[in-house]
Amino acid sequence: MEQDPGFIAAVEEAKQGLAEGGVPIGAALVSKDGKILGRGHNMRVQKGSAILHAEMSALENSGRLPASAYEGATMYTTLSPCDMCTGACLLYKVKRVVIGENKSFMGGEDLLKNRGAETVVLDNQECKDLMEKFMKDSPQLWNEDIGV
Repeated sequence: MEQDPGFIAAVEEAKQGLAEGGVPIGAALVSKDGKILGRGHNMRVQKGSAILHAEMSALENSGRLPASAYEGATMYTTLSPCDMCTGACLLYKVKRVVIGENKSFMGGEDLLKNRGAETVVLDNQECKDLMEKFMKDSPQLWNEDIGV
């Protein structure tokens, strides 16, 4: 699954976010037939946005789609999704959420599971390394991102 194009895109997005001076979290929304519908990264710093987390950015970049496009889709994300992003996945009936890692931050995984979304945690070392370094180098920005 770590070689899946959706997960690769999410990691690429996380690295791009870091290169832009932002939070290194990336995401990609993939249709049930394997097509990347949208991809994005956390843009809170770059756009001065309160809501453009990676998953929200991927949804935004997917454009306006019929409800059927989201059903059966998979959201790949490098970090466990926060409550806001969890809610967006549930709202659009995303079938599966694949998470790079959840050691740096544990989001709404239990809610996803309780509401019937398949939830897979890869425990990916590259994702953990990105977040650990970022949290060490930019603790104030990280705390702002998670609402602390």
